[in-house]
Amino acid sequence: MAIEKITIPDFGDVQKITVVELFVAPGDKVEEEASLISLESEKAVMDIPSPFSGVIKEVLVKEDDVVGSGDVIALIETEEAVAETAVGRPEESAAVGAVPVSEQVSGQVFHATPSVRVFAREQQVDLSKVTGTGPNGRILKEDILAALQQTAVAVSFPAGTVMATAAQEVPLEDFTRYGEIEEVLLGRIQKISGPHLHRSWVTIPHVTHFDEADITEFERFRKELNGGLQEGEPSFSPLVFITTAVAATLKAFPLLNCSLVPGEEKVILKKYYHIGIAVDTPQGLVVPVIKDADKKGCKEIALELKRLSTSARAGRLAIPDTQGATFTISSLGGIGGTGFTPIVNSPQVAILGLSRSYMKPVWDGEQFVPRLALPFSVSYDHRIIDGAEAARFCKALRMNIEELKRTLL
Repeated sequence: MAIEKITIPDFGDVQKITVVELFVAPGDKVEEEASLISLESEKAVMDIPSPFSGVIKEVLVKEDDVVGSGDVIALIETEEAVAETAVGRPEESAAVGAVPVSEQVSGQVFHATPSVRVFAREQQVDLSKVTGTGPNGRILKEDILAALQQTAVAVSFPAGTVMATAAQEVPLEDFTRYGEIEEVLLGRIQKISGPHLHRSWVTIPHVTHFDEADITEFERFRKELNGGLQEGEPSFSPLVFITTAVAATLKAFPLLNCSLVPGEEKVILKKYYHIGIAVDTPQGLVVPVIKDADKKGCKEIALELKRLSTSARAGRLAIPDTQGATFTISSLGGIGGTGFTPIVNSPQVAILGLSRSYMKPVWDGEQFVPRLALPFSVSYDHRIIDGAEAARFCKALRMNIEELKRTLL
């Protein structure tokens, strides 16, 4: 047996990673790959697994600590063989969590960690007026963000115009008057993504363009390729080829692959094509990124998509896997629906929504023939992209999907 250090993985240039939950305490026996702690960045929440089996001797981080790559999480005494054991539950390891600081203002006591109090001061939020949703009424960062949503939101436009909108929420009525109710806390991902989506919706003037592609030949070609795969090779989902088509279309329409510089009358055109793929997981929606999609072949994209989606559903995405997207694809095709209006993921300026394909009769000049149609929608930032440009983009994307073999060349 030996004492080993378990460290924070390399997260590249991410400046702020916060410990949001501890799953182990000293004395706990853990198996290899068991979750030790949960980390949060601005874009993702992920669990860090143990690289060893053994007994936790010391935990060197606590909740709300800001950590970086290489920091030591815990010391573990490894064993040659460890009997099956359960990982310590969060409530069992509460003793090693951060101790919130209590303060009293005008006779009211509130609880918040130092980092949360600093954040509140930076945002000019009065903690005495914030309702804590954490354990024992503890005020979390999410509670500060929720309080900010209830205040006036300033929206800056390129021309320097400022428009203020009131976002004061109306208190709910007492629903227990009508029957049985249950209150359920939002998951961690919803708490993180909610404020970002709200900010994107409020600050970006959204317009959505709807179109559909004839994917009859697309599907015939895809199934033909899948029929020739060797055992163990990842299959080609429609999303593999649509990712390729999106990257090709973005090259011809650079404004849909840019970001608006806040407060200035210019945009940043990106010469790389990193495509975010929204993935539905048990914890909520996460968006891993396929980097340099324009430079990858279909097999490479299929492998990368499988890796990212598997990691996302297991809660083990690395932070770099969620960074750098220039455009996002959100697909509801496996669930259903004829169309929807996805929210642009700021600072991106456009997003593609895919709905469920369906059979439709199409007149070929002599008779109606059955064709497979794929409805899609593109939401875009109307400050940068006008309706005509969006329509041309959708037309080009439709052609790149319908003429897939030419697109792959």
